Amino acid sequence: MPWKNVDSVIDHRLYLGNLLAARSPRSLSERRISHIVSVCTEPIPADSPASGIRHLRIPIEDVDYADLLIYLPVACRFIHQAMNEGGIILVHCEQGLSRSAAVVSAYLMYSRRMRATEALDFVRRVREQVWPNPGFQEQLVLFELCNYAPSETCGIYRNWRARIERHITEGRHLNRR
Repeated sequence: MPWKNVDSVIDHRLYLGNLLAARSPRSLSERRISHIVSVCTEPIPADSPASGIRHLRIPIEDVDYADLLIYLPVACRFIHQAMNEGGIILVHCEQGLSRSAAVVSAYLMYSRRMRATEALDFVRRVREQVWPNPGFQEQLVLFELCNYAPSETCGIYRNWRARIERHITEGRHLNRR
């Protein structure tokens, strides 16, 4: 069975999808999407204010060392406010499997105080192909440990970020040999 471009996670109010769903005027209008969270750098029609869709962009790649954690509070507040205003939200990345799934899982953690594993299981029941990369799975656990509010001043975030920076630096050093 082929994967769908978009799936409803919460009562046809919060959707998880791929880039095709975010670029499809038909998909957006059929679902009455009013807000989009793009967890990638690829352009979509909602980039234009003329689209009438409120848009939040999280410009990261789908790699283990990408810092999604620092963006999660902003994304959760954006989704939460849209839900409270009666909005309908699409969260997407390129394939709708890793980055966007991590953001939707973080929102469930934030709004329903779920643990990382519970939130991922919930999302997988709706969209079975979901599989955030190991780095994003770790960041969901850290999101919970930071009480859903990682910041530059949070010790847990700072320690994790320093470890990632060391790993990246060591990798560059090894590649020069």
